[in-house]
Amino acid sequence: METTELTPDVPRVQTNQPQSKRATQTEADAPNVAPDNSWAPDHGRQVTLEEYWEKWYENPYPDLDVSYEWNNGILEAKPLPNAPQIDLYNWFLALLRCNLETFDHASLINLETGFILKIEDETDPSGERVQVRKPDIGVILNSNPVSWGALDQRHFAGVCDMVVEAVTDSTLVEVLRDTEEKKRDYALGGVKEYYILDPDGERMRFYALAPDGEYEEIPPDANGVILSNVLAGLQFRVDDLQRKPRLVALALDEVYSGYVIPEHQVAVTRAEQAEAQAATEAAARRRAEEQVKALEAKLARLRNGSA
Repeated sequence: METTELTPDVPRVQTNQPQSKRATQTEADAPNVAPDNSWAPDHGRQVTLEEYWEKWYENPYPDLDVSYEWNNGILEAKPLPNAPQIDLYNWFLALLRCNLETFDHASLINLETGFILKIEDETDPSGERVQVRKPDIGVILNSNPVSWGALDQRHFAGVCDMVVEAVTDSTLVEVLRDTEEKKRDYALGGVKEYYILDPDGERMRFYALAPDGEYEEIPPDANGVILSNVLAGLQFRVDDLQRKPRLVALALDEVYSGYVIPEHQVAVTRAEQAEAQAATEAAARRRAEEQVKALEAKLARLRNGSA
């Protein structure tokens, strides 16, 4: 897949290009419910990629909290999350950070940082669709062919190896954008794993890219654990996404202990070993004291008998 960086210096993308039929078919099937876009007044506006980088990639409004993605010439506002979505997002982000801190094999982008998808599409006049997506969480492996981390990088010019989105449920169109449109486009763009987080659990899904270029669900094992093929060592119980245990508790859980605060388990193990050693030594002292008392009692009896 082409991963050449698209910057404001590239040729202009025509704004009069129609949206791909394949890209909009799912949304067209949704009920025609007009959402309140007062918080995102430019949602749906046609702009070139150069205009997007210049004005809309970063928040253009001093008094509005809005972030736009760019979908083949159309601005799409990222919907605002609710409290349960934020809580789940933060818990899973903490889990990912533990994994990366332990194994140091990837970097994260999140929320306002975009990456570029170039998708072959014969129904589009140009033969491809180009998108700038801002995933809730994007994972870039150290082995990714496109570098990331320079001070002057404001977006990732390659394709994330893993993407995590907290499903947006304000309208059916927004739900379908996460569960259908982005699922399809992330697969076509080469994202190796796509996770959809949902506080209700109804739309919670974990996908891995199959050899045929489509996503297949990652099945949990017999204990309800999902194992990632992209991030070595990353595994988690599906049920824990609802319970969200504290990290210090996960550090003592065999599912997570390999990467969640491993030094905590080492410290706890040492403390337990020290406690066990102390108990052993105390028991030995008690036995020795009892033996001494027994010998003293025997000696006293012998003395009394000889008298």
